[in-house]
Order: sequence, then C-alpha cells, then structure tokens
Amino acid sequence: MLLVLIEHDRGVVGAPALEALTFARGLAAGMDADCCGLMIGAGETSAGRAAASLGAHGAARLYTVEHEVLSDFGPEAWGESLAQAVAALQPAAVLACGSERGNEVMAQAAARLDLPFAANCIAVTAPAPPATAGTENGGGSWSVTRVQWGGSLLEDADLAPGAQNEAAFFSCALHTVAPAPLDPPPGAPEMLPVAVELDAEMSRTVVADRVVLEAGVTLPTAPVVVGGGRGVGSAEGFAVLEELAELLGGRVGCSRAVTNNGWRPHSDQVGQTGTRIAPELYIAAGISGAVQHWVGAMASKHILAVNTDPEANMVAKADWAVVGDLHEVIPAITAEIRRRRAQ
Repeated sequence: MLLVLIEHDRGVVGAPALEALTFARGLAAGMDADCCGLMIGAGETSAGRAAASLGAHGAARLYTVEHEVLSDFGPEAWGESLAQAVAALQPAAVLACGSERGNEVMAQAAARLDLPFAANCIAVTAPAPPATAGTENGGGSWSVTRVQWGGSLLEDADLAPGAQNEAAFFSCALHTVAPAPLDPPPGAPEMLPVAVELDAEMSRTVVADRVVLEAGVTLPTAPVVVGGGRGVGSAEGFAVLEELAELLGGRVGCSRAVTNNGWRPHSDQVGQTGTRIAPELYIAAGISGAVQHWVGAMASKHILAVNTDPEANMVAKADWAVVGDLHEVIPAITAEIRRRRAQ
C-alpha cells in the first residue's frame, strides 16, 4: 500500500492533496499496490464530503484519524498521528505534497519513526519487486529526483529505508503535477478509522485562532498574475499593472528588487524567498528573470514577458515576449482588452 497524507484546512481539501494523489497513483500502479489516503482531524462529515473527490483522484481507501487534540492543524499532533497510522497500517511508502504543511508533517512523522525522508521529489522509482511473497517493499533502495536550491538544481539520489518492512517517506514538489481525476471516476472510497493516542501537551502547537488578512483571489491561487520588477520604476508605476490585473481577475506580484526598494510588500514577492505561483498566465513586466525569481514563477502555464532588454533571462524563458517599454505596452494591452469586451 502507498499511503498519501491528505492536506486539508478544517475539512476542505485543496489542490495540494489532489496533486499528491495524482502523483502517487502512478507510483502505486508501478508497484502494483493500492493508493490510499489518510485524513487527520477532518471530522467524519467533512471526510465524507471529500471522499468522492479523493476517490476520483486515485484513493482506493480513505483512512481517517480523529482525536480531541485534533481540533485544528498542529504539526506535532498531525506528525504523531501520521507516525502511529504508519505503524498500524505498515504501508510500503508514505507520500504528501511538498507544501509547507505537507513537508512539516512528513518531517515530524519520519523523525518520530527514525526513518529517512526525501522532500520535494519530481520523480520516484520503487525498488525491484521483493523476493518474499506477501510484502510490497523488499527493503531495496528507492530512486528519486528532487529539487534543490529552490528549484535551480535537480538531485538524483537513492533512499534506503533500512529494514524490509520500513516505510519510505517522500513528498512531491509543489506543482510538479496538475490535479487530474481518473476517467471515468470511480466511486467514493471505503472510509476506515485509525485509532491514535495523543498526549494533551500536543495541543500547544495546534492552531487556536485565525485572522483573515486577505479575502478573494490570492497570489498563490490567482489564475493570472501581473508581475512587476525594477523596470516599473516606482511604487506609483504599479498602477497600470493593478489595472490590468483587476481587468483579468488576477493579482499583482513583484520581484525581490521591488520589495527591497519598498515599492510593494513582501507578501507580493514571487520567488525563492517569496511566493511560488502557478497561474494560467504570468505577465512579467520589467523583470529580468534572476534564478531566484524564476524558481517562484516557473510553474506558470504560460508566460508573457515585457522588457526593453531582448537578452533578459525572462524574455528567453517566456512563451511570448514583447520588447518595449512596459509603461506603453501594459496600458495598450489593457485598452485592447476593454475595446474587445465592449464589442
């Protein structure tokens, strides 16, 4: 069995969990093993609502963990719950999406079980089939390719759990695959509870309260991002980018140089030390495309670069490029969109 940690927010399953299932089901098929999900602290009703979608994305069974400590997300409580579930279910491998939450929980569980963990993989190959019947993992090495240095380097490595029945822990790098349901989708998976024992002290790191800082479309989830770099020239220069982003139902992002200059807040920064985006369209205006910025933008489905420098790295990597002054090009794009919509 391959066990997938289902990331959720108070019972609402998001794209990271569906990415993990999409990635995992291909690996499970090669292992001739079941791909199963594990939801921690979602509540029976919420897990039931999510079951159909999880089944459609490859979960053959859905294991659930409930405990009074699991009132909300907590890395210690989730990590210990995952560790106990692994000990009880004995899967050949455990996989999660390489989001901040997914990697944190996987690291907690692997450390508690004293097992190795390979984070942010883009490819995983299972060991050769075991010689001993009745086991899925022969104790051999798993081959992985994973991103390092924020995505600027790919590392090929082997991971050996150590003992024959010890689980291997992986996370798939965020946005490595797009969530893709099976066609035709199967029915909802069988839901099976897993009992855990948690110390009340673990509630010390469980979320106790939430403050909504931002509503509506956010930078990580926006279908369109209009990014500005040093070439925008000033904080006031972002007005034309804001106008275009609003027209397209998207958000404005920026490069590190912009935040260093105090033109935009850090929350708008796209890059290795900022936010990683995966919009359908990224319009990069006045951005040279340094590797740190590219790491955060490379999962974009399509990129349009607007730059006066035809040799800029972002121009070279973009699907389309306009060599020109962004203060002329961006307003022209906005005006053309308005003209066409008025027809």
